[in-house]
Amino acid sequence: MADGAVQEYSADQIQVLEGLSAVRKRPGMYIGSTDVSGLHHLIWEIVDNSIDEAMAGYCTEILVTLQKDGGVSCYDNGRGIPVDKHKKTGKSALETVMTVLHAGGKFGDGGYKVSGGLHGVGVSVVNALSKKTVAEVYRDGKIHLQEYNCGNAGDEMKIIGKTDLRGTKITFYPDDKIFDTIEFDFPTVLNRLRQQAYLTKGVQISIVDERKNESKHRFYFEGGIKSYVQHLNQNKEAIGGIVYIEKDVDEGIIEVSLQYNNSFQETIYTFANNIHTTEGGMHLTGFKSALTRTINAYARKADILKEKDDNLTADDVREGLTAVVSVKLGDPQFEGQTKSKLGNAEMRTAVESVFNETFNEFLEENPADARAIIGKCLLASRARLAARAARDTVIRKGALDGMTLPGKLADCSSKDPSASELYIVEGDSAGGSAKQGRDRETQAILPLRGKILNVEQARLDRILANNEVKNLVIALGVGIGETFDIEKLRYHKIVIMTDADVDGSHIRTLILTLFYRYFKQLIEDGYIYIAQPPLYKLSKGKAMRYAYNEEEKEDFLKDLKGDSDQTVKIQRYKGLGEMNPEQLWDTTMDPANRSMLLVSIQDAERADTVFDTLMGSEVMPRKKFIQAYAKKVENLDI
Repeated sequence: MADGAVQEYSADQIQVLEGLSAVRKRPGMYIGSTDVSGLHHLIWEIVDNSIDEAMAGYCTEILVTLQKDGGVSCYDNGRGIPVDKHKKTGKSALETVMTVLHAGGKFGDGGYKVSGGLHGVGVSVVNALSKKTVAEVYRDGKIHLQEYNCGNAGDEMKIIGKTDLRGTKITFYPDDKIFDTIEFDFPTVLNRLRQQAYLTKGVQISIVDERKNESKHRFYFEGGIKSYVQHLNQNKEAIGGIVYIEKDVDEGIIEVSLQYNNSFQETIYTFANNIHTTEGGMHLTGFKSALTRTINAYARKADILKEKDDNLTADDVREGLTAVVSVKLGDPQFEGQTKSKLGNAEMRTAVESVFNETFNEFLEENPADARAIIGKCLLASRARLAARAARDTVIRKGALDGMTLPGKLADCSSKDPSASELYIVEGDSAGGSAKQGRDRETQAILPLRGKILNVEQARLDRILANNEVKNLVIALGVGIGETFDIEKLRYHKIVIMTDADVDGSHIRTLILTLFYRYFKQLIEDGYIYIAQPPLYKLSKGKAMRYAYNEEEKEDFLKDLKGDSDQTVKIQRYKGLGEMNPEQLWDTTMDPANRSMLLVSIQDAERADTVFDTLMGSEVMPRKKFIQAYAKKVENLDI
């Protein structure tokens, strides 16, 4: 990079579109929510700015620090935010960027050709939602500093010393009056930064957690998204080699990497200007379309698919696929400030054209890999037809029975899904107590016998042959696979209620695996809960308390002991069946008293890896996981 490049980025490139307003009043409009997800979005906004510097070719190092005092700092060795006076605002460009909404180098010439921070609201929003923010800029051998409180500048920007560094350091302290929590989750930040390092070849990204003995991780990947696919497939048995495509076209830069594995799920991550487009968009549509067409065309040309054979479907060619699609373009059209979907129609055509041509070349040049991939797709096709027959049987059985629900299901009277709850209960004994103790108007009970099938290691045809799973599918009403329809959900609270022992935990994990792999939207939309039955019943004379954890038990023991010599009786509940209907209602099912955990997916990639590790067919990754985390388990029932 030429030395003169630093001088080319100045206040003239900072365009102001609108003043800062209403961010603190309506933070959800800018960061999605004020829960833990919104809190972490503050880090993503600051890091995105550093990534923009890296994509522009000015930054090679990024360092994120989770500080002991609750603050977060992000340093990059880019050009540094301009500090000269801005013509329109009369303030320094730094103060303008930090305090004015829609001010940044992302709009006009001379700032950024490619940028994830499209709207220029990121750093000003972080500033507005932080009780304190400190900006340090290292330019021209000087350290420029300015502090802000709740988005407002304190003193004017000042020079506090000399430096050989170059770049920007932003330190912010989230406002606890705005966020539900201000405790950052290290694994969440770690995984996001690793992801960004995969997407930005040649850039070193580091994270330090000062809260936990200076824990430090450094990421640097020359292989880019090819390394990312290798990482995603590390616990799976690969089928064929890793495909990597990179091409610079008029619409932008297109990168695609993929590899098949022996699992039954697809894993596709899409990015636009390094922003994770969780809802996909035009680049994903173009990729999927080209994948199906290219594989079918090659299979027919190679005479693997005969004239009489039907084409492989989109689902067939994506079973066991791990893929990363990353595009970089000058004018990305994202839907919403959280940038979850890419709307640029031209990227659909561009990705489709580039991938169709280059993937076909890969198949032609690697016939062994091509046959292995198509063999996997043909297996998926046969399983799909078998699954359709099994699903039709389930539906047909329901139709023949007059759409009767499973015999074991004790349904509720209400037909309003928003008022209805389904308790999935372990065993007939607990199911009996739950049926007697429930509110019949709104609470339905479905007992499960034993452990359901591990769906991580089974295709849909085998899954639907399992009676317990089949009963659950019929009870939910949403269908499964191709027939899934969220609008047909019969209950808006689905509560998993299992015993507080090893078997209960295993059954809960099996049920969660089923929901994660085949009913993921139910988790994403907040319909899945885990019941929290008490662990102990403490009684002394007529006094009685229920304790839901060890800490509560100890507190209640102190309260109950008092001065009396009467012994406190402690009953440890290991099974729900040990409670009579009244006790189960009072402690676990009564909306006025109960405590339930909402199941959410904060990090889909992390969740996918954990399910694959713990429930997949590979033994060694599971063994390593157990060895790594066994010592962290505080209470273990054997």
